[in-house]
Amino acid sequence: MKNLKKRSDELTKGIERSAHRALLYSLGMIEDDFDKPLVAVVNSWNEIVPGHAHLQELGNFVKQGIWEVGGVPKEFETIAVCDGMCQGHIGMSYPLPSREIIADSIEIMVQSHRFDAMVMIAGCDKIVPGMIMAAMRINIPAIILTSGPSLTGKSEHCSVITTTDIREFAGRTLEGKFTNEELSEFEKEAIPSLGSCAMMGTANTMSCLAEVLGLSLPGVGTSLAVGSEKKRLARQTGRRIIELINENIKPRDIVTKNALENAIAATMAMGGSTNSVLHLMSIANEGKIPLELEAFNRIGKKVPYICNIKPSGEYSLTELHEAGGVPAILKTIEPYLHSEHLTVTGKNIKENLKDVVAPKNNVIFPLENPKLPEGGIAILYGNLAPNGAVVKQSGIHPSMKYFKGRAKTFKSMEEASDAIIEDKIQKGDILVISYEGPKGGPGMREMHMTTSLLVGRGLDTSCALVTDGRFSGSTRGPCIGHVSPEAAAKGPIAIVEDGDEILIDVPNRKLELLVDESEIKRRLEVVEIFEKPKTGVLKRYAKLVTSADKGAILDSD
Repeated sequence: MKNLKKRSDELTKGIERSAHRALLYSLGMIEDDFDKPLVAVVNSWNEIVPGHAHLQELGNFVKQGIWEVGGVPKEFETIAVCDGMCQGHIGMSYPLPSREIIADSIEIMVQSHRFDAMVMIAGCDKIVPGMIMAAMRINIPAIILTSGPSLTGKSEHCSVITTTDIREFAGRTLEGKFTNEELSEFEKEAIPSLGSCAMMGTANTMSCLAEVLGLSLPGVGTSLAVGSEKKRLARQTGRRIIELINENIKPRDIVTKNALENAIAATMAMGGSTNSVLHLMSIANEGKIPLELEAFNRIGKKVPYICNIKPSGEYSLTELHEAGGVPAILKTIEPYLHSEHLTVTGKNIKENLKDVVAPKNNVIFPLENPKLPEGGIAILYGNLAPNGAVVKQSGIHPSMKYFKGRAKTFKSMEEASDAIIEDKIQKGDILVISYEGPKGGPGMREMHMTTSLLVGRGLDTSCALVTDGRFSGSTRGPCIGHVSPEAAAKGPIAIVEDGDEILIDVPNRKLELLVDESEIKRRLEVVEIFEKPKTGVLKRYAKLVTSADKGAILDSD
């Protein structure tokens, strides 16, 4: 590396950099280190998030790999929020804004200290996309190591327990189907190890998509958090970043329009989280790549849903990894992929998949016999969502894909959840939760507490939910989110009244308020926007954030 011009030379070369070198010497560096690439190990370790509490150890394996092949690793940390712990209270206002803060904090550290490359260690919902956004923004050689799923919970009542199940068990306990003592035992059995939640929620969706996008080594996305394989992959990841520097491969060489379309295809096949729509749109924005919301429908109508993974299926991420993980999924849907898409291996997708055999089992279904003929996510449009809304159709009972119901309106998740607990929701109702969008929330909270109660009480085949908020990746049932424009932007969802009839038509991608157009126009002219109190970071976020159909990115213009 001695003759290679490096960004870190701005710290180490020239007589005018004497003070810079003095600072580096104080860290224990020696003169020979100044000829080596300076690699940021961007970790999101902390002691409160189960998907991150083991990342300090993985960081050590990454650094070992970097040292072995002639790099100088320097580790720093960024924030990481557990969406699961944020559910059902004001804390859920903060995870989506944290995505922008994560990207900003990495930009600040990496640009300030002139790192030559980055290894990014991430887990959970907003951290993976936040790091990818930073990688696209800074555009120096980068590779991502994701934290890995936890072991699967088991009990005598349920052979596969995930956090989806435990929340629905709470609803069943309210119904008297379980005792409080049984629920307490389920809680202790649900998550038997560190790692991201063991279903295809947002955390594992985005970890898998980091691999699909080409930013992680094959196998990283589904390898278990507590397995020795993850440690070996961590070390290999550290070694590979030095090769990426030498090969001058950068994130924008990898994450192209074709890569994003491959990620959409994989999302459809996996039955991935609806949050992936927000995150892929935001990643495209950082790379200045045009990506329209309608691309999800275009690709989703071609690529079938093939992964039998919770919350929409039967199995956990452990079984998915044993079935071949992301490479096996990609091999199965290979006819729908852009095969020339470059990855951090230095090879394209087709080359990476050369020796992979597509499985045919009950975990990953074959193309000729998919779980569903269309992909897991659909985008709905209509007079209630002129700019689109998102639904995980893989998690909906077939009887609910076409549904007419009467609106019951709420201005917060808490109001809707209380209505379910107090038996105020009847068959045929559609809960409409407004003012939970990016601006109106603010922060676009997940309605997971409400949806879990809905499913837990057996209402998911007779009631639906529509909101300008969003859902956990572990949500299932007839739940439509990301309604755009949101209520706070005077979208039509703001003028829905109790008793209004609403049509949900997933096969035809429609979401309609069955009210005369002249009445809709009249209501929109007189609607008064409901303002929620905003302070601190949420107040700043609400001023800058764009709508969900744009990825809820911050408007920097």
